This record gives sequence, structure tokens and C-alpha cells, in this order.
Amino acid sequence: MRSRQARLAITGVVVGLVVLVGGCASTDDPRVDPSPPTSSPSAGGIAGTVWVANEGGHSLSVIDAANSTVVTTVEGIEAPHNVQVGPDGSRVYAVSGHASTVAALDATTYRLASAAPTGAGPAHVVLTPDGQKTYVANYEAGTVSVYRSGLTPSGTIELGGGPHGMRPSPDGTALVVANLKAGTVDLIDARNDRKVAAVPVGGPVVQVAVSPDSRYAYASVSQPPSIVKIDLSARSVTGRIGVPAAPAQVYLTPDGRTLLSADQGSEDKPGNALSVIDTATMAPAGSITTGSGPHGVVIDPTGRRAWVTNVYDATVSVIDLPTRTKIATIDVGAQPNGISYAPRPPASAEPRTSVTLPTPSAAASPGGHGDHGGHG
Repeated sequence: MRSRQARLAITGVVVGLVVLVGGCASTDDPRVDPSPPTSSPSAGGIAGTVWVANEGGHSLSVIDAANSTVVTTVEGIEAPHNVQVGPDGSRVYAVSGHASTVAALDATTYRLASAAPTGAGPAHVVLTPDGQKTYVANYEAGTVSVYRSGLTPSGTIELGGGPHGMRPSPDGTALVVANLKAGTVDLIDARNDRKVAAVPVGGPVVQVAVSPDSRYAYASVSQPPSIVKIDLSARSVTGRIGVPAAPAQVYLTPDGRTLLSADQGSEDKPGNALSVIDTATMAPAGSITTGSGPHGVVIDPTGRRAWVTNVYDATVSVIDLPTRTKIATIDVGAQPNGISYAPRPPASAEPRTSVTLPTPSAAASPGGHGDHGGHG
């Protein structure tokens, strides 16, 4: 069975995550960007590593940001919907939808460093800014799993609904969760791991971004396609703007002044651009062409580059932000979803490597939840 989260096609009235039929587009599909999966001279200049979760390809792509090439493909993590580089860059975390597991890889050797069970339907994994805690949103279980250093299970936060995307506040005090099924942005006090509020946003919410000063959150709402701005202290929506197609992930520039929205759309009516939004006025500030079905987006700390996963043509678009142009297209695995950036350059490796996750029955799940099975 294939992970429900992984094939996120945000269409019509979305009440959950639905399967993308047929995987990635073929090379003769007119929606596929024809630019070659190689680097271009203008693509260089940003050192680092970009990690991509290929949910349909059951793998992680490791991209050299400096030349826009895939260094290696890590196999063995079934249906990874999300990937997250740890704060110090030494570990990379990914969830396995099939195994209901979160795994930590050594970023230098690409070997498995640790793993732990999650609740049913793990969607996103994030870490606190200090790296001391790890959280996993369990879409089907309606929970968030909590781990201490080394992925040691530390408890479960009950939210209900279907928590999907999430991000911590930069000051480390809050965890902001996009509860897709509930249509709310849930706020968790990261100091005691207790839910403190649920802010209705008027539709299924997919992912969030939190401002550098930790005052505001921005949430992608798939129906009607829009981005909402939330005052985290007042716990209320203070702004809203429509976007052309159902958005998936959102990401802020380092100064917090601009938000990028990956407007994925649906498989039968895919989006092909990022919406650029002025966060102060919540007004449109342009758009940037991507591949077919932009889903995940990340920006490097200098604010010069962005990388976007395109779920319907199995590529990553490299975006030059000063000129707002696509400067490279990289072939990755099927149905690329989550994406994360690390400033350190990638380690050399064989073109393909593999890890072996522990069997789900090898340990008890966090907080006593025992659902480790696959899900459709």
C-alpha cells in the first residue's frame, strides 16, 4: 500500500490526502519541463546540500547545490513524505509512511544513525532550533510524536483531526501545526508539549511558515486556494490572499518580508508556479515558473536560491531569487515532496546507497500507540 500523505493532490473540497494516479509524468508529457537535468553556469555559487524525499520513488535524493547535480540516491526508506536537515547539519531526518518510522541518517556517511516508531501516517518531521527535540506529525493517528536526542521517544501530543505540515517558531517556544482534516492551525507550547490553541483558517491547511520574530504564522489553505496570516499572540487570522492553484508548502525569505507559496494544484489541473507574496501587506508580488505540481520549497540562508519539488514531473526546480527565474531543473525520484537544505557541501558517495530500517515490531511506539502498519 502507498502512503496517503505522500501523494498529496489538493483538489476541490479536500478532506484528506489522495493518491496521485500513475506516478510521475513521462518524458513526452507536455507538462514536463524540457530543460536538462544538469547544471548551468548560472546555477552555481551556492554551496550546500539539498535533500529531497521521493515518496513514490521510496528514496532520498542528495543534491550538490553548487552545481545542481544528484550526488547519490539513498534507498530503503519506504514512502518518505518529508525530510529535514537537523540544525547543525550532521543528521538528516525522514519519515517512512509504510513503516510508520522516523529515521535519522548521518549526513556524512549516509548511513542510518537511529530510528524510532511513529504513529500511523507520519507526514512531517521537524526539530526545535536547538536540536534537542524532534517532532513527527501523524496524519492518520491525529497526533504528534515527541522525541528527545537520539530519537528517544518522549511522549505523544493528542490533536485529533489530521496533522500534516508543521514548523517550530524560531524562538523555540512554539510548534505550529497545519491540521489538514480539522481546518485549523494548532499551536503547541514547545516548553511543555501541550496544545494551547486551534485557530480556524477556513479550509484544509497543508503547511505553515513562521516569521523570524516568531510573531506570525503563514498557512497554505488548499480550498479555497489561499494563504492566511495568523497572529500567534492573538491566535487569530489577520490577513488572507488567494493564489492561482491549491498550495502545498510555503517558505519565508530570511528577512521574513517575502513568502513563497508552492501552488501545486491537482494532477488533472496542475499548477506550475510559485506565488510571491509580500508578508506586510499580504499582497501579490509576482510569480516564478517551476515544473509541474510544485509541492515542497526551501530557501538558502542568504536568500539567493530556492529549490522546489515538482510532484507531477519528478524534478526539482532551482530558482534564482534576485531575478525570480528558474535556472536549472534536476531529475530526481518519483513524486518528490519534502525538501530541506544544509549549508555544508555533500559528502562523496556511490551513485546509489541503501539503508535498512528496523522492523516496526522491534519497538513500542511513542506514548504507547502501537499502530505501525502500512496504510493506503
